[in-house]
Amino acid sequence: MLIREKQERQEHEILSPYASFSDQSRGRDKEEEQCDLRTVYQRDRDRIIHCKAFRRLKHKTQVFLSPGDDHYRTRLTHTLEVAQIARTIARSLRLNEDLTEAIALGHDLGHTPFGHAGERALSRCSGRSFQHNEQSVRVVEKLEKRGAGLNLTWEVRDGMLNHKTSCTPATLEGKIVRLADKIAYVNHDMDDAIRGGIMKESDLPVSIVKVLGNNTRDRLDCLIHDVIDTSYETDTVRMSEEIGEALSALRRYMFEYLYTNPVAKSEEVKAEKLLEILYDYYMEDQSRLNNESIEMLYMGEDLTTVICDYIAGMTDNYAIETFKEIYVPGAWKGV
Repeated sequence: MLIREKQERQEHEILSPYASFSDQSRGRDKEEEQCDLRTVYQRDRDRIIHCKAFRRLKHKTQVFLSPGDDHYRTRLTHTLEVAQIARTIARSLRLNEDLTEAIALGHDLGHTPFGHAGERALSRCSGRSFQHNEQSVRVVEKLEKRGAGLNLTWEVRDGMLNHKTSCTPATLEGKIVRLADKIAYVNHDMDDAIRGGIMKESDLPVSIVKVLGNNTRDRLDCLIHDVIDTSYETDTVRMSEEIGEALSALRRYMFEYLYTNPVAKSEEVKAEKLLEILYDYYMEDQSRLNNESIEMLYMGEDLTTVICDYIAGMTDNYAIETFKEIYVPGAWKGV
């Protein structure tokens, strides 16, 4: 018996009957020979970690654009925090930890430079709604490996597509990531805001503090325990009504005082304008795109989509340097 087959058997012995079992996956779009060591979800996790889009997350904005302090979160550190929280919940609920981890690591692969400001800019330029969750799936299906994609399982792609609050994943593992994403970003974004002097712990409404706690550690402990306690041995993953309402109230507070805060977001108008100028630059002459993007055009993709793909794949730094290279005279660059 192969090592993979032993692991698949162990899943049926150990995991909850509500778990997504590796040997019952709906499979990949393209059939391929199974690995002798790894289950399908372990293999998906590894493919995500080794892909180029994952590595670029280290230079993409979470909340603060190009922060000077090394301790602010980036899109990559956010992804790792989501994965850690999600794995803890999955293991406690005896759900498939490998599937959960793969979804968590891949959920933000399609995020633009400059965070949600980049999404807004590409939506305006293209005349379409650019959504990072949809782009994340496009990355693994179409863009990685020069158009070949990563050929991930259906369950991983479903979890990536449906990790947003307004969506409903098909698996309990996907539902874990959907909650872990909110738990992670609300808490670490607040931590960064406190570091940046934009917020103080004492600013939080007393009604929220009484329920969730008055520091990041206590809030994380409260939220994670509540998901596990409420969902244990059930066929769903959810929070209790009291804790869920408190988290929603905290998110609303964050949107009002951080995510739309003129101090925290003062540079976003500039970032959006920069991406809009780059979009127009490539639209004027498609030969200015990189070779992989031009190959996509030859494969039948429309120009608007390809330009959005190219710009969305940029890191913050690469977008800025590209803009400088195109529009800033050489004699001015050292000024």
